Amino acid sequence: MDHGHNMLYYERLAYAQGARYVAGIDEVGRGCLAGPVVACAIIFPPHTFIEGVKDSKKLSPEKREYLFDLIQKQALGIGIGIVEEAIIDEINILRATIKAMEKAVQALQPYPDHLLIDALFLENFSIPQFAIKEGDNISFSIAAASIVAKVTRDRMMIAYSEQYPQYQFSKHKGYGTPEHLEAIARYGPCPIHRKSFRGVKEYCKELNP
Repeated sequence: MDHGHNMLYYERLAYAQGARYVAGIDEVGRGCLAGPVVACAIIFPPHTFIEGVKDSKKLSPEKREYLFDLIQKQALGIGIGIVEEAIIDEINILRATIKAMEKAVQALQPYPDHLLIDALFLENFSIPQFAIKEGDNISFSIAAASIVAKVTRDRMMIAYSEQYPQYQFSKHKGYGTPEHLEAIARYGPCPIHRKSFRGVKEYCKELNP
């Protein structure tokens, strides 16, 4: 069985169960210290496969941008869900991730009748779903969703980098790199930092003793 055929296993399973619109869902930014968590839900025409689509973390930024354009052209529908850092601090990152995924599904046209989700289950939807462990490695739709979510979020972080240049968000996209942690220690958190996250909250006490 070729790799493309393998990557469509769960999509074909959903079609075999009577689904017409199968949505792959993934998110990026769960582990970041700054910025939003971004989810994407995506529906393709049956049997669509784009060579090179895989987990966004395994692709170069250039390859992601290239595939992002191909995905946009071939998808039937794309929904994006964004949950900002203030809500993440309020409800916690897992609940914020689920909320972002729900928003992405709600933004989809056509509306899906089966969901393929990377390792999570969306209890607020009565649509049939497969929660697939490491889904971005084994489902084409989930991998495509991971690429769209990643490119969308990276572009947001690059824009934030212009607003808050001292943190160099365009380089690390909000992840806790040594340079990022050093900038937080030097300048304190900025408005898009997640105040409840370790590596940030230690410095919030200094702002609000």
